[in-house]
Amino acid sequence: MEMVQSCEGRCAPSSSRLFLAFLRMGITGFGGPAMIAYFRKMAVGEKKWIESEPFRDGVALCQTIPGATAMQMAAYIGLRVRGVRGAICCYAGFGLPAFVLMLALSAAYSEAHALPAVVSVFSGLQAVIVSVVANATISFGKSTLKDWRRVLIALVAAGLFWLMTNPTLIILAAALLGMLLNARQPVPPGVRRSDDLRLTTVPLLLFAFGFACVLVLLFFLRNDLFDLALLMSKVDVMAFGGGFASVPLLFHEVVEIRSWMDASTFLNGIVLGQFTPGPIVITATFIGYMAHGPVGALVATIAIFLPSFLILIGTAPWFDRARSSPWVTRAVAGILCSFVGLLLTVTVRFALNVQHDWSHFALAAASLAALLFKVDILWVVLAGTAVSVLAF
Repeated sequence: MEMVQSCEGRCAPSSSRLFLAFLRMGITGFGGPAMIAYFRKMAVGEKKWIESEPFRDGVALCQTIPGATAMQMAAYIGLRVRGVRGAICCYAGFGLPAFVLMLALSAAYSEAHALPAVVSVFSGLQAVIVSVVANATISFGKSTLKDWRRVLIALVAAGLFWLMTNPTLIILAAALLGMLLNARQPVPPGVRRSDDLRLTTVPLLLFAFGFACVLVLLFFLRNDLFDLALLMSKVDVMAFGGGFASVPLLFHEVVEIRSWMDASTFLNGIVLGQFTPGPIVITATFIGYMAHGPVGALVATIAIFLPSFLILIGTAPWFDRARSSPWVTRAVAGILCSFVGLLLTVTVRFALNVQHDWSHFALAAASLAALLFKVDILWVVLAGTAVSVLAF
């Protein structure tokens, strides 16, 4: 099969439709990897742009390679539906709201007088974020954890994520457990293959060449921006296990090595990153703004997302071919279970950081109930924002 999916005879959505669909998702994209469950609901269940099997393959791939998992999955869906152009539209659409909001919050923070009001408004929204992630954990867990073997892998992964074990080791362990525990389980027939690598190879080379040219220009014209871009690119390609893995890397490089800001300022940037929709690595926008203003924010944002995007484009066709192996299929099942474990860990960590009182608990419970009863996440987030403005 070619990388562009035929949607079972239906016309693939236009590039603008893909962009607008993921732009809407990006506006409510709280909870990082939790959004993947909502991607599945939209792309597989409602719009039927992609089938369930390749969607699961995409989750496993995006969990394996570096980068923000939700951003990578948005690009993967676009790649399946409309090739590299679709991947760009979905990637940009999902990430744009987070960038715009973080840019505005960074400007407010630099003026020092607007931040307290912003944090106060978003206080209750933290409880809503916990509910979004918890609902995603329940939804994805139901579709993935079909037997005790998969439950065991998910629990082991959750424990390791909680202990801050290297995410790469966790994924490898989950893949190994998937192969060992499911060795006698039948492999579903009809594994898909991608037979046309040209659909992704040529655009990949063009993008990589263009990015390299930009870095060379920055080196000669703005060496400070070159250092910023190179740092963010390095963090991106090392962030195995999703966007959360980038936080300690950024802290080490930005605060401890380069001293671009103190620890308190960096943590404020992380707080703002959790208040915005999209992946937590959008904190790179804050770092770039504080270091070099709006231009630095743009350079840092592109550099923290583009390398992992290129890795996705380059590896997706090869991953499809590898899926013809039954052992790879079982390893993928284990990796999917580790993703459930990651969602569980993120849910608990977010819950521990929410203010512990009855009003926040009631808002979280009401939000989770609404999501479980299939209320659209957009309305849940909007209602939660309104309550936050009035009550907190």
